[in-house]
Amino acid sequence: MIKFTIVTLFREALEPYLKTSMMWKATEKGLAEFDFVNLRDFGLGPHKSVDDTPYGGGDGMLLRCEPVFNAIEPVKAKDPDAKVILPTPVGVIWSQKLAREFAFNSGLCPSGLSPWADGTNSRAAALRNTPNQNANSHFIILCPHYEGYDERILSIVDYKISLGKYVLTGGELPALIIIDSVVRLIPGVLGGEKSAEIESFSDGDNLEYPQYTKPYDFRGMTVPDILLSGNHGEVAKWRAEHSGKAG
Repeated sequence: MIKFTIVTLFREALEPYLKTSMMWKATEKGLAEFDFVNLRDFGLGPHKSVDDTPYGGGDGMLLRCEPVFNAIEPVKAKDPDAKVILPTPVGVIWSQKLAREFAFNSGLCPSGLSPWADGTNSRAAALRNTPNQNANSHFIILCPHYEGYDERILSIVDYKISLGKYVLTGGELPALIIIDSVVRLIPGVLGGEKSAEIESFSDGDNLEYPQYTKPYDFRGMTVPDILLSGNHGEVAKWRAEHSGKAG
């Protein structure tokens, strides 16, 4: 089973999605578990503040150390092997390959090892290529907000993950993307036995072949006849020829 503990100010932005479709199916089958920690509960002062102005001046507010450490440390105390993920523009670019490694292999990551903590993928080899579907994995995802976060927070982060060269208002959307892309790969979540094996990006930068369903003729656009031939060898050849690579 894989567990995600999400540290956030906005649980209400996450919960509806995680109770829907495949994420709901994964929890019902006992394949995934989602837990929440309200960062505001660990805020400082009468207003439960979690941010403050940056030293040296500048626009915006920064996420403070104290609330983050106080929110994460009790979770780590219960499960010292839990790994902390921080969505951040300076992290390793998320990919299908990394999603697969998190889904199958991260339970084997040696305790105390912090791959990618330096912002590169140079330590990604720490995640072995041999799937271990029986390993129980626990990830803590910190959802940052405001202009940024105090740099000292990185001292408790195991994985810095970036979704690309753009900036969002908070970490909730990246958290959902990371969770969804990992959980859907767990055997038993998707309907087809090989659904996740042949889709786009399942093998590097491959793109899945075109697919069709009924009706045969829709507004003059017809299904390629080879797909109706019943010749599995020729169908496989056609699919291979029409698979592509991401540009």
